[in-house]
Amino acid sequence: MVHSEGVMTADLLTRSEIDRINAEHLVSTPLRPADLLFVFGQRRGVPQLVAAAIDLWHRGYFRHAIVSGGATQGDPRTECSVIKDGMVAGGVPAAVILEEHAATNTGENVTLSLPVIDAALGRANVASVICLGKVCTARRYPMTLQRHWPEVEKMVATVNPYAVPVERWHTDPLFRRRVLAEDAKIAPYRAAGFIADWP
Repeated sequence: MVHSEGVMTADLLTRSEIDRINAEHLVSTPLRPADLLFVFGQRRGVPQLVAAAIDLWHRGYFRHAIVSGGATQGDPRTECSVIKDGMVAGGVPAAVILEEHAATNTGENVTLSLPVIDAALGRANVASVICLGKVCTARRYPMTLQRHWPEVEKMVATVNPYAVPVERWHTDPLFRRRVLAEDAKIAPYRAAGFIADWP
C-alpha cells in the first residue's frame, strides 16, 4: 500500500526493504580531519547538531566550517544564526565559521554556500568536506555536493533527533515517515539533475 505522498506504509515494509534502506540511505562514513565541516541547517534536532559540531571541533576534525540555513518558523533568527551561536557557545571560534543565511532546502544549502566558501577560502584550497546533518537525509547531502562540487572528498556524519536508535527507524512513526520520504526523493532528484551518484 502507498499513501498519497508515494510512501509505503510501515506495516508492509519487508525485511529486505529495511535492509536496503539501511545500506543505501542511512549512511555514514569513517571520518578523518577535513578542511571544511558543512553543517546543513535544520529545525528538528538543532541541539544534537550543535553538539556534534562542537565535538568534531574539539576532536580536531575540521579547520573551517560553513553553516547554511535560512529563516525558521517561529524564530526571527535564521537556522544559520541559531546553529552558529550554539557552536560558538560550545567553544568553536566564530572566526572559523562561515555563514549562509538564505537556503530553504538541501540544494540551496550547497548552491548558495559555494560562493561563500570560494570567497573566503577558495574552493581549490578545500580538498575534503565532512557533511553534518540529520540521519534521515544522510545520503542526499554528499549526493548534492557531488552534483555541484565533484572534486572535493566527501565524508558524512549524522545526528539522530528521533525517539529511537537509528537501527530501529522503521518502528517509530515519525522517523519512518521521514526516512521513507527521503528515500523516495532519490530517483526523481537524480533524474532532475539535483543530485549525482556518490560512492
